[in-house]
Amino acid sequence: MRCFTVLGPSQTGKSTLVEKLGSLEGVPKKSVSPYGVGVTEFEFGNEAWCALDAPGPNEALAHIQDALLASDACILCVSSAPDEAVLAAPHLRAIEASGTPCILFVNRMDEPRGRLRDVIAALQDYSSHTLLLRQVPIREGDRIIGSCDLISERAWRYREGQPSSLVEMPENVAEREREARAELLEQLSDFDDWLLEELVEDREPASDAVYAIASRVLRENKIIPVLVGAASHGNGMLRLMKALRHEAPPVIALRKRLAASSNIDEAALAGVSFHAYHRPSVGKTVLVRALADGLKQGSTLGGLGLGSVQDPVTGRPVSAAAAAGDVVAAVKSDHLPVPSLLAADAAVTPPQWTAPPPPMLERILVPASERDETKLSGMLAKLAETDRGLRVMQEEETGAHLVCVQGPVHLRDICKMLSEVFHVGVSDKAPSAIYRETITKTAEIHYRHRKQTGGAGQFADVKLSVRPNGRGEDFSFGKTVKGGAVPRNYIPAVETGAREAMEKGPLGFRVMDVGVTLTDGQHHSVDSSEFAFRAAAKMGVRQALSQASAVLMQPMFRIEIHIPSIYSGSLVPIVSALKGQVLGFDRNETVKGWDIFRALVSGSALDELARSLRSATQGIGYFSKAFDHFEELYGKEADAVISTQGSHAT
Repeated sequence: MRCFTVLGPSQTGKSTLVEKLGSLEGVPKKSVSPYGVGVTEFEFGNEAWCALDAPGPNEALAHIQDALLASDACILCVSSAPDEAVLAAPHLRAIEASGTPCILFVNRMDEPRGRLRDVIAALQDYSSHTLLLRQVPIREGDRIIGSCDLISERAWRYREGQPSSLVEMPENVAEREREARAELLEQLSDFDDWLLEELVEDREPASDAVYAIASRVLRENKIIPVLVGAASHGNGMLRLMKALRHEAPPVIALRKRLAASSNIDEAALAGVSFHAYHRPSVGKTVLVRALADGLKQGSTLGGLGLGSVQDPVTGRPVSAAAAAGDVVAAVKSDHLPVPSLLAADAAVTPPQWTAPPPPMLERILVPASERDETKLSGMLAKLAETDRGLRVMQEEETGAHLVCVQGPVHLRDICKMLSEVFHVGVSDKAPSAIYRETITKTAEIHYRHRKQTGGAGQFADVKLSVRPNGRGEDFSFGKTVKGGAVPRNYIPAVETGAREAMEKGPLGFRVMDVGVTLTDGQHHSVDSSEFAFRAAAKMGVRQALSQASAVLMQPMFRIEIHIPSIYSGSLVPIVSALKGQVLGFDRNETVKGWDIFRALVSGSALDELARSLRSATQGIGYFSKAFDHFEELYGKEADAVISTQGSHAT
């Protein structure tokens, strides 16, 4: 079986494209996972094919990358509008990082919204590979009625619902065809000495030889050929499928590529797991592409025996051993991580390029029923196993279920799966920003703890100096008490009490960067105890903090925003509006057409930054964050935080 991925921005006709390709020589079979990944099996040219239809939103990039991990080649489906080329930038980035041979298909040419050469030029800004035009459209007025193949120099007229018909080259296309063919030959000659010699000697190369060169450079992933059509009308489908059949590499090339990228012995590489999801009453289903013959139920894969093997579309059991290239669904094989490269005795971490963008949106999930509280934790862990774009943790302050997702669409899908697959209803809310407080001056306190309850009482007397520490020094404790005023065995209790006082300061937040020194005290031979000195220190430090001019501290994060270069200028006003600090930006040296923009932003502004970034970059830009430091917050903003969150902080 040969396998390819169809990917591209939303609304470019990917699913229609897969359906039309699968229907060229029969009736395709299709299934769609809960994550929106379509698997279509069909026959073409007496060969079995599997098309993976990747979701369009950038929030699903993790699943797109995983599909590429198992694909011999891919089709990047794009719009015919030049100004929408930037929407394909994340997909081009993933394709080039993966090393997957790619054919670019300009779809919906029945409704052209710009010149084809402008579309390619705009896309070239984001591709390190040469985009090689293989067809030029034939126009009749404002309509595109066919295309001309630049290698065979034959013209084809589209026919609704039927294969295109061969026609004479229209006069109004001939000049454009000659120019485009000359450019194609010149670009191909960069990769073939024979062709270069033919051109230098002004000899017309044979079409079969040029086709062979074009096939070779695609298999070697040196260029990205560009074909055109309209999937909704079936236009250009047969030509596209023939290009895949004759020019895309076989599964053995994928095996070599994966082994080389992960330093695995090629002979040991038996398969690759690339997608997983949970089904009611079935459990975890893992999609595996066999990279060697003989994969079947009971085969040792990833260190353990493989469970039941099913057809990935119909779900029917498969008894015959899979051949290299076949795609199967494994159930009762929870030991298989996804994605991973699979040998008989181990599951190997996939190449670094499969790592998804860091999630930008954080939300607390609240179960609809209290009895689902414990269940929710386990269900989220299961989802995290099948979705690397999802991170699951607990909120630091409350211990609530916190999910980090790629964006609002991803969050909606997670909540939907929790409800439909695991029968756990949830609502979501924004987590509280983490604030701290500290003091700005030194306070001296004398505190006596005395309690008489009949029998042995409680007595402890401490004199403490509470002072601000330097930023980042956190809590420190010292002693200058002399003469046994406070016995040595009680001093650890004093430190414990002082630390406990740091858990909540006068503003209602945890206290940071404070030093406490025990300077003097008294004890009673009968009534003094560790408990009494701990209580005295705790209450004494609390009193001192209230006298030491407490100030609110907000967390500041260092942000790295990854965006296409055309959007860099829009980020300065966004960061400024959030009262952040712009640190600068640089060209991304490893990804063509992208910049890395750096800034300092407060923790409370991260949610708004994610929303603004999605809006300003059409959902393409993303950021990573790292805590940098705490800084003081004053004025009305501080008053608002204290009044709304301080009383609830712990």
